[in-house]
Amino acid sequence: MPSQPVDQNLIRQLLDGTISRDDAERLLKMERKDAERFENYIAVLQRTVPWKDRILLRLNDKLFVVLNDNQQRVVKCACGVEFGDYRENWKLKCRVRVRKTQEQMLEVYDPAPGCPEAGWQEVREFICPCPQAAQMAVEVVPPGYPVVFEMLPDLDTFYREVLGKPLLDQSPQWYEDRSTQVTASWAAHDSDTSEQ
Repeated sequence: MPSQPVDQNLIRQLLDGTISRDDAERLLKMERKDAERFENYIAVLQRTVPWKDRILLRLNDKLFVVLNDNQQRVVKCACGVEFGDYRENWKLKCRVRVRKTQEQMLEVYDPAPGCPEAGWQEVREFICPCPQAAQMAVEVVPPGYPVVFEMLPDLDTFYREVLGKPLLDQSPQWYEDRSTQVTASWAAHDSDTSEQ
């Protein structure tokens, strides 16, 4: 038997971090999620952004996969900046600050024992290109390690099989990583400019 639908106000409190301990515990202990929970969650998210593009999925606190005015699935920041096709790693279109030295890392790591080891690791901070320059993500990786593509959601399968509400533009081509096409275009651009 499905649970009672969760009120959108309660979902908003959960997102805002203002939910009471009792309500949070009640949500955790619910036997089954109600069928409308995801739709209510998306409706609450939609009210938090200044644009009208349809949110398909939230990627993190500031990023969403949306269906834009051109009917393209793109990654979009809460501020309105579009990072392009959601099948391409959005981080490739960010500003990036790389902390390589121990001194640079200690600016953000305290206490020092928790700090990555310079030479073995670097800290990459991915920053939105908008004037607010919000930090979107952080990676701690070995120097030279490829940019991590954290999630390529299979939206068609999720909407069709989990929600029972297939997307109108579903296609097997939607679930394919196209990040290498972005970096290949950089290499082609570099070779074009070096020949001039």
